Amino acid sequence: MSTDEFIELALGTPLDLWLGVEGESEQDRAVREAAARDILADDPGMVDRTTALAVETIGRTMPELLHLAPAPRPATVVRCRSGRKGLAA
Repeated sequence: MSTDEFIELALGTPLDLWLGVEGESEQDRAVREAAARDILADDPGMVDRTTALAVETIGRTMPELLHLAPAPRPATVVRCRSGRKGLAA
């Protein structure tokens, strides 16, 4: 079984539906994207299942890709309050 066949079985749809094909016309692209939107509307959990499958597969085959460095935290801004109060004019 090829990688493409595995992915198609996992998704339940052909890869070309999601990736398109080289040289497709604007009309073909619009039809393909409309079909993809319909599939996602009918099965909103598909994105989550596909993401989970991808992460699981990457974890088994290339676990180093999942070792992410923590993102730096933005510096905390300290604001000093002035002891003076303004007077209304």
